[in-house]
Amino acid sequence: MKRAIALVAVPALAFALAACGDSGDSDGKGGSKPSATPSMSMSAAQASHNEQDVMFAQMMIPHHRQAVEMAGLAPSRASSAQVKALAAGIEKAQAPEIEKMTGWLKAWGAPAAMTGMHHDMPGIMSDKDMTSLKALKGAAFDKAFLRMMIEHHRGAVTMARAEDRSGQNADAKALAASIVRTQSAEIAKMRDLLK
Repeated sequence: MKRAIALVAVPALAFALAACGDSGDSDGKGGSKPSATPSMSMSAAQASHNEQDVMFAQMMIPHHRQAVEMAGLAPSRASSAQVKALAAGIEKAQAPEIEKMTGWLKAWGAPAAMTGMHHDMPGIMSDKDMTSLKALKGAAFDKAFLRMMIEHHRGAVTMARAEDRSGQNADAKALAASIVRTQSAEIAKMRDLLK
């Protein structure tokens, strides 16, 4: 995790410092010129953000991608209709969030989602874990899927709480709050299914 943060901190800091420079929007009299192309979506995406917001998106995108991959295994492997429904809900919720966060990084001029350090993220599954899950079917799959997704969700909640504490961008913080709320509820549901 520390290595992942270090990899993000340097480019994010460089971006933040560059953003503090003269953007060319000054009218030369201490004021600011209005944007030539005011856009509702762009203005929202480019709203003030900090290093934590960038790191949140860069780490949560691959985290979500793995959850979507795990959920995609359920239709052909799960035996429980409840597990299949839960997996479908996870995929439906998290795929659009990936697109949203990818858009933020682009608008912020920040590097794309992190690669190569996924094993350091809270709750992330190893390649061995994923291979093991893919080999299971029926009740054995259901049990392993629920246990792994609980751990995965707990990691996402940890990351989202860090964003809530230290982030600056209103949209990113709102998504973090939503992740805490929805994934905490799903954790409780999965624990019930395991009983």
